[in-house]
Amino acid sequence: MKKELVYLDTYTLQRDMRLRLPKAILNNLLVEKGVTKFSIFLDSENNELLLRVCKDSAGEKK
Repeated sequence: MKKELVYLDTYTLQRDMRLRLPKAILNNLLVEKGVTKFSIFLDSENNELLLRVCKDSAGEKK
């Protein structure tokens, strides 16, 4: 069974291809600004991008 998605916010893709992440991720994930790395996956069937915190990310809080 697929888990429920949690909507955080909507942002526009910047001209230089950056995507701002909502500040809510700091409260909902174990991440650090400027340190944590994300793996990016494409689900072309559902037209979705998925961001996952890298398992070996130095930004993971212990």
